[in-house]
Amino acid sequence: MATLNATQNQALDAPAGPVFAHVVGWGMALPDKVMTNEEISAFVETSDEWIYARTGIKERYIAGEGESTATLAYKAAQQALEVADILPIDLDLIVVATSTPENIFPSSASLVQDWLNAHHAGAFDLSAACSGFVYAMNMAADSIRAGSIQTALVIGSETMSRILDWQDRSTCILFGDGAGAVVLAASEIEGGVKSSVLRSDGAGSDLLAIPSVGSIDAAESRAGANGAKLYKMTMAGGEVFRFATRVVNDSIEQASKMAGIGVEDIDLVIPHQANLRILQAAARKLGIDINKFMSNVEYYGNTSAASIPIALCEAIEQKRIQDKDHIALVGFGGGLAWASMIIQWGIPKPSEQHGSVFNRQRRKVQYRMARWRSRSRRLRRRVKRGIKDFRP
Repeated sequence: MATLNATQNQALDAPAGPVFAHVVGWGMALPDKVMTNEEISAFVETSDEWIYARTGIKERYIAGEGESTATLAYKAAQQALEVADILPIDLDLIVVATSTPENIFPSSASLVQDWLNAHHAGAFDLSAACSGFVYAMNMAADSIRAGSIQTALVIGSETMSRILDWQDRSTCILFGDGAGAVVLAASEIEGGVKSSVLRSDGAGSDLLAIPSVGSIDAAESRAGANGAKLYKMTMAGGEVFRFATRVVNDSIEQASKMAGIGVEDIDLVIPHQANLRILQAAARKLGIDINKFMSNVEYYGNTSAASIPIALCEAIEQKRIQDKDHIALVGFGGGLAWASMIIQWGIPKPSEQHGSVFNRQRRKVQYRMARWRSRSRRLRRRVKRGIKDFRP
């Protein structure tokens, strides 16, 4: 007698009506070390007053020894799973948006998948610079709405401090490290991710770049005109600023229209935290009160793909998001690339997230099993190689 495989069972269990992708869990992780503007001024000609007046940044977190893009992503993922109160084995997909991956390959997402023991999940990294988290959210939400998956873990994680030229005052003052994560889940309840706008303009690829493995010589690349070095960031600040202030309001207006709401119906804008002046300019152009823009750039700096999920977590913690609120996410950066998304906050309400004691213990067991599983598999491979080497 024929039996149904997992995919066929999932298809039979899928709801007959429309499926919506809701945010059901969230979490963030930060390095231990905080670097203030005063500390930067010790090795770069600048000052706290100069940096704050031009960027709105006071301090940022810097990854130390033993901290990496993948370890920060893992910690943020654990928090998000705790809030969602689901097990790692229930995840169908893990996407890590990052410009500073642990390796070229394997992906940082694959490492997180292994450490979580999420052995039913596919995993990959996504590169769209500072707009990467919104791109990743769109891909996961579309997969849920199409019925191909039920639950996704989307992470933005960066260690920007490791690709900075710490003698370049125009960039080293801006960036920090960190990670944020959300769990998206399928639901028949209307709401969740309502619209997305993804855009790119490769003609601006020289304005914000990190030449890396596989690129032509940095000096001969497009970014070479802006003083690019291999594995180090270069940025044409003035042009990037003008680009950002133009695309933020355009993309939010487009995403709002696609979601069937007006800009005035947005309850909170959670933008990429690049520069306070960019957020202020965007609010003026949109005609939105600046108080409707979530801003934490003062304490984190620009954490690239991690900035939006970190700001989302803080907005929830500060009770700035309520049931049925319309939330706009907007990212912009290297590519040049930009993206906006409208989310109607629906299920679950932030105040209802506690997690069961039983599931919490099950997750801890799975994390321990993941460590044992990885070590045992590596040991088996070494033993097999050793036996093969000793055979005549």
